[in-house]
Amino acid sequence: MGAILVTPQETRRVTVLGSTGSVGTNTVELLAAYPDRFQVEALVAGRNVARLAEQARLLRPALAVAADDACYADLKDALAGTGIEVAAGAAAVVEAASRPAADWVMAAIVGAAGLAPTLAAVERGATIALANKEVLVCAGDLVMQSVRRHGATLLPVDSEHSAIFQVFDEARRDRISRLVLTASGGPFRTWTREAMRDVTPAQACAHPNWSMGAKISVDSASMMNKGLELIEAHHLFAMPEDRIDVLVHPQSVIHSLVEYVDGSVLAQLGTPDMRTPIAVALAWPDRIATPGDRLDLARAATLTFESPDMARFPALGLARRALQSGGAAPTILNAANEVAVAAFLAGELRFLDIPRVVEKCLSVLPHTPPGSLAAVEAADAEARCHAFAEIAVLGRAN
Repeated sequence: MGAILVTPQETRRVTVLGSTGSVGTNTVELLAAYPDRFQVEALVAGRNVARLAEQARLLRPALAVAADDACYADLKDALAGTGIEVAAGAAAVVEAASRPAADWVMAAIVGAAGLAPTLAAVERGATIALANKEVLVCAGDLVMQSVRRHGATLLPVDSEHSAIFQVFDEARRDRISRLVLTASGGPFRTWTREAMRDVTPAQACAHPNWSMGAKISVDSASMMNKGLELIEAHHLFAMPEDRIDVLVHPQSVIHSLVEYVDGSVLAQLGTPDMRTPIAVALAWPDRIATPGDRLDLARAATLTFESPDMARFPALGLARRALQSGGAAPTILNAANEVAVAAFLAGELRFLDIPRVVEKCLSVLPHTPPGSLAAVEAADAEARCHAFAEIAVLGRAN
């Protein structure tokens, strides 16, 4: 992986896809702290016009984009007189990612919606800070082929993958025996299946360690998030599925580990603060200071570990099964999960029914390998249709 070293005399020009989400707002905070080192080409958000306009006035990008066409007039009014170009709609999002002026792109659009713009950045050979794991879950083979073909660089931003990246000896990858992804276990780590039967969205979003958006919080509660990360790690590090393990570590101090053939295990540690892995990717291969608390191991005192309970959290097993199956199976897994989580957050589906919807879609839909973005999108759409139908059946049963 090659990238330009950022020094005080050089400026890195960046684009942030998903600037108003959790990762995006943390990225904006760091960019604002280093105005002499980073200039912003484009900020892209969904529908949060007020926050996007506030960020644009702070960072002065060349372009501000709302993914929703209906937001164009409001965004234009909010940025009137600033000289900042304004656009809206899906095509504008892809165009923003395609702009050659930005050599570094934060890919933080949640879900499969982030696939097309991330691929657009890859295809122009940019350095991409990948915070959207669904990009590699949906189209891992396709994306990694494009990365190699266009000379792009992927820098992981998920705390677990960033941890592996920081201790992964790329020059001696044949000396690596396995990767270990750590998981907090989420808010229901010690709950019985019966207790989880009637959990609410508010309970599922109350993560014990991390401050995250609603969708990723629910995924963490079901442990689907760790399954998606397993698939992402397989593609990022070219590691076979059977050499990637998951270890529950409730304190979220050790963010992941790499085991070498001599028995050495290297780990990256830190406080649970997303600004750290964002900063690693933002300045790589340099380092920049972040405002977060520093790790105090004496205060942490005790670190504990346990194996994940696959019976209570079947989503993790479903993700491993999808990776083993290959082809479109991970695409189906992700699409069905996105629909099921949205239904749960809307009060239309029980928490324990989320993996049931996913399993049903995996069981009935073909896993034909998608060879193009259009094929990935078709598999995604078909899975969503089946997921909606399954949710309707489960809704009537409940």
